[in-house]
Amino acid sequence: MATATAMGHIHAAVEASNPIDIYRSHISDLLAPVAGKPAKDIYEKLSWTQTFDKGDLGLPIPSLRVPPKEASAKASEWSENFPNSDLVEKPVVAGTFLQFFFKPQPLAKLIVPSILQKKTLFGTNPKLGLRDETDPSKGKKRMVIDFSSPNIAKPFHAGHLRSTIIGGFLANLYEAAGWHVVRLNYLGDWGRQFGLLANAFEMLGSEEKLEKDPIGHLFDIYVEINRISEPEEKEIKEKKEELTQASTNGKDTTELENEVKELESKSVNEKARQYFKRMEEGDEAALATWRRFRDLSIERYKKTYARLNIRYDVYGGESTVELERMDRAVQQLKESGLSEESQGATIVDLTKNPKTKKLGKALVRKRDGSSLYLTRDIGEAYKRVELYQPDKLVYVVASQQELHLAQLFKILELMGHPEIAEKCQHITFGMVHGMSSRKGTVKFLDDILRDVGEKMHEVMQTNQAKYEQVENPEQTADTLGITAVMVQDMSGKRINGYDFSLERMTSFEGDTGPYLQYAHARLCSITRKAGLSAEDLQSADLSLLSEPHAINLVRALSSWPDVVQNTLKTQEPVTVLSYLFKMTHMLSSSYDVLKVVGSEPEIKKARMALYEAARQVLNNGMKLLGLNPVER
Repeated sequence: MATATAMGHIHAAVEASNPIDIYRSHISDLLAPVAGKPAKDIYEKLSWTQTFDKGDLGLPIPSLRVPPKEASAKASEWSENFPNSDLVEKPVVAGTFLQFFFKPQPLAKLIVPSILQKKTLFGTNPKLGLRDETDPSKGKKRMVIDFSSPNIAKPFHAGHLRSTIIGGFLANLYEAAGWHVVRLNYLGDWGRQFGLLANAFEMLGSEEKLEKDPIGHLFDIYVEINRISEPEEKEIKEKKEELTQASTNGKDTTELENEVKELESKSVNEKARQYFKRMEEGDEAALATWRRFRDLSIERYKKTYARLNIRYDVYGGESTVELERMDRAVQQLKESGLSEESQGATIVDLTKNPKTKKLGKALVRKRDGSSLYLTRDIGEAYKRVELYQPDKLVYVVASQQELHLAQLFKILELMGHPEIAEKCQHITFGMVHGMSSRKGTVKFLDDILRDVGEKMHEVMQTNQAKYEQVENPEQTADTLGITAVMVQDMSGKRINGYDFSLERMTSFEGDTGPYLQYAHARLCSITRKAGLSAEDLQSADLSLLSEPHAINLVRALSSWPDVVQNTLKTQEPVTVLSYLFKMTHMLSSSYDVLKVVGSEPEIKKARMALYEAARQVLNNGMKLLGLNPVER
């Protein structure tokens, strides 16, 4: 029977964003007079443990400014004098650490109802995103996150896939922490290749194919026009070499120069340059074609992103950075003395300062006066700050772009905008190797997802009995396939690359996406077979959860809000994923011990309440990762 004090804690915990903070406060308040240290200091140093044998919370004594030589003796003294508590056992001394073990019954009565009541909100903490926790009227912190960013008419390659998955997860994570998140897709939608594309469509395009599969058709004609231009470019190159040779030998080159000019003026690439020039000059007919290609591509991207649970607030792109912004950036660089002329081009030489030497020389403008990515990105950063007033500007981009982004952030700072540079963060990641379709070529995301879905369908059919129970096997195979791709991507630290393996990712064995889905579906199946109502679960006597399996499962569930909070520090999807796998392994070892069907009615209710709480946390974790949990 819980005491009145314990019951008070239980009601408070159901209301709290993180019930374990109740324990932190409780331990801090009890230990402060014993240790002669402020409760606030103790609270901040109480940390989650890696394994249950080390307790539920740990306190490193030296972290409270206790001299290392005295730490062990202090640990023993503080443990001995720690008062009796409704919620925690007497702390265990482990060297210079105190280990706190939560009493099982109050913990179960605190955690399980909290999860059942909060449902999808368990684990979230909207206060973390407030500009001022003491004054919500000051509003939420704002984050602009730039992720995915494919190039129109080029394959949606592995780098884009990783950026999409990681960016989608981080957007979900910060929203769960109460931030206002602006999801931005900065498309590669401008440049000479659009001149190439427009001319290619005129020569080779099909209206029907464009409407049906814009991205695929534009890519096909882009490849074909490049194939057509290859012999032209080869001939021009040979003529130029001949011209150079003739000039070196002092021969008359007039005829050769005319030949080169003639060849260049008729070439596919020159026509593309001319077309793009029309676009830059605002020619409405040229822009209308470009706009159509862009709009159709975005509509197709939206469908693909929806399959990955990804949405965007803004589809921006290189085309949306106004020329005057870029010109202003170049002008500011010049006026601040940061840029200089070098062989006709404009550069920022960061090697002159010992602190920025490793950042090298950044090219700002080419000899022909055309702007580069860096100029565009400076203009775009200013634009994002003006439009959204963000507290954080996040770029989810592969590690190959590390130097470019480091140059961008440093140049923004040197231009007199340290407040913008401080807000910028590059979320980097390693590369995927071997991501091609079954036919062996680089492919679009749709093709990859189709291949994985087909493979998943084959794997499901190997267990005919279970396969027949699935209502919509093709749809389920598609969902499992998407989960397989996403979980494989999130299974290691972001910076590590990995090998794209259809065989491994579609297995139900080991720590894979299908295994997570199976764990969720199994919990749903137990719920269906138990046939208990929500009211039944709310009236369950949770003191009956006395087996070690049940106690440890409750301990694992209680740590979920801390896991979410810790992930805000690591910014690694694997932090969440590791927790979910650990928790589902505990579940699978519990089923034979904690049987629901066939148990005494009260025990059945208590165990079912525990399993429903586990299903809810697993569901919350999967959705935070961007996965669609299946029920069968």
